[in-house]
Amino acid sequence: MKLKLTRPLCFFDLETTGVKIASDRIVEMAVLKLHPSGEKEEKVWRVNPECPIPAQASAVHGIYDKDVADEPNFRALSKAIYTFIKDSDLAGYNSDRFDIPLLAEEMLRAEIDFDMADFKTIDVQTIFHKMEQRTLTAALKFYCDEELVNAHAAMADTKATHDVLIAQLDRYAELGTDVDALNEFTLRKKAADFAGFIVYNKEGQECFSFGKHKGKTVDNVLEQEPGYFGWLLNADFPLYTKKVLTAIRLRKLNT
Repeated sequence: MKLKLTRPLCFFDLETTGVKIASDRIVEMAVLKLHPSGEKEEKVWRVNPECPIPAQASAVHGIYDKDVADEPNFRALSKAIYTFIKDSDLAGYNSDRFDIPLLAEEMLRAEIDFDMADFKTIDVQTIFHKMEQRTLTAALKFYCDEELVNAHAAMADTKATHDVLIAQLDRYAELGTDVDALNEFTLRKKAADFAGFIVYNKEGQECFSFGKHKGKTVDNVLEQEPGYFGWLLNADFPLYTKKVLTAIRLRKLNT
């Protein structure tokens, strides 16, 4: 079953120095851009993270300090990457929880005004876990009867993610084939900031999902404890979370 696209869909995967969204860095990014016409474009960027790559991370993706020593840093690549994906929606494997939040951090550090409101997203892992609950390697075997060769190389994982989604559409007619339906299906608990620190309640209000104010609306907390906002901005939270909080505060001040 073919995807119904009204604008491009970028499948992408990141290899990184670790799994901390607020502090880890990208060392490789691969994008497979699928156009409504069926045309495909591929891009791979190696990135100097400007910090040592931990041995445990290199053991997973096979990228070592020497492999990226002469590569540009993310800031130098950011405009080219953003230009390539900005007209598209985004798809990945566990991308809503990891790849997209971390990419947003890198973009904001590079002073690119990256706003997730501009994108719809499809998390292929969520479809898989809701339907079968397996890993990417098992997904490729289950849906496509193929072995994942060169796992944790960004383009290999990216192409596998694309192939699994196309096979999922063939298998599960109830999913639909348009990005809106797939976006809705793959959403977990709806978050305002993608890292999940700010989530929506049943009334559609932004609420904190952690700490002493868990479950309370951001508006009420900022009104009753103004100093909490300053603490959040200076604490080790993702830049995108801070951007969302700032927007909520400005909205409140202007009402």
